[in-house]
Amino acid sequence: MKTLVLGLGNELLSDDAVGVLAARALKERLKDKADVVESALSGMALLDLFIGYERAIIIDAVKTGKNPPGTISELSPTDLSVVLAPSPHYAGLPELIATAQRLHLDFPKEIKIFAIEVEDPNTIGGKLSPAVAHAFRKIVQRVEEQITHWLAPSSRT
Repeated sequence: MKTLVLGLGNELLSDDAVGVLAARALKERLKDKADVVESALSGMALLDLFIGYERAIIIDAVKTGKNPPGTISELSPTDLSVVLAPSPHYAGLPELIATAQRLHLDFPKEIKIFAIEVEDPNTIGGKLSPAVAHAFRKIVQRVEEQITHWLAPSSRT
């Protein structure tokens, strides 16, 4: 099973960097188990990154205000709302999946999203906030556990 781990964010923007930094930390740890990619792309520009993978994990920062900073939520694409956006740059994962289906692209059948609630996603040159820095090890561990679970013989169906 070919697996992608995709860390999203902008490493120049404080807590928004958490997905990219997590991917960077996972790259060596998962080198024989998954392809680990860091990206600051968004919208339809992400489509090509998913092609050819059977499974994918996305690590990204979110700021919902519904949870304390540092909270890690595990989501699936069905948990996300369709984006009514003015351009493809703002397309979300549901739109990517729909586009891949329409174009008959080899897109992952199983996708897990690890979203980290952030405090400050906007400070240029800022470090991770204390709560997000504290959650950093947990997110890396949870992604590793998910990859191990997927690679277990009992989960290969």
